Amino acid sequence: MGKRHLPQPAHRLDADTAGCLVLGRTKPALAALGRAFAAGQVDKTYWAVVRGGPAEDAGVIDAPLHKVSSAARGWRMEVHPNGQRAVTRWRVLGRGPAMAWVELRPETGRTHQLRVHAAAQRWPMLGDPVYGDPGFGGLHLLARAIALPIDPPLAATAPVPPHMDAALRACGWDATAAP
Repeated sequence: MGKRHLPQPAHRLDADTAGCLVLGRTKPALAALGRAFAAGQVDKTYWAVVRGGPAEDAGVIDAPLHKVSSAARGWRMEVHPNGQRAVTRWRVLGRGPAMAWVELRPETGRTHQLRVHAAAQRWPMLGDPVYGDPGFGGLHLLARAIALPIDPPLAATAPVPPHMDAALRACGWDATAAP
């Protein structure tokens, strides 16, 4: 038998983000997954509940992100013209009172990208203590689905966590008929 290795993450999720995470058990598998993520070949779908929400039904956020740090606030990411390229496609899946349920599809994978992009559009995520509305029982961001370009192709969908259930239902989500 070969050496057994503990699963290692092939990519990262923010600490408070629920949902799909890809793990690999061998160095070759992790390297192949890393190449697929870097090449933008992995299809990632996130759901978020945001305060307010966009006026439009769909769009693209193309806003570079830059890391900043201060003694008073610690480090964080912000939209900045000298930052790294960051692109997020989005569409509204439902609307509720003073909130919206938004599907987010990152084309790039920058730190805190989805959270910063939503906040920069003036529709911050519920439960985001850094860029949005703290409270609400936790960050309302779910790595809903992921599809890997392997042979055979592999896809996974994550269930909605309990802390997001009420807000999603207020925006029209029906757990029995979820998209």
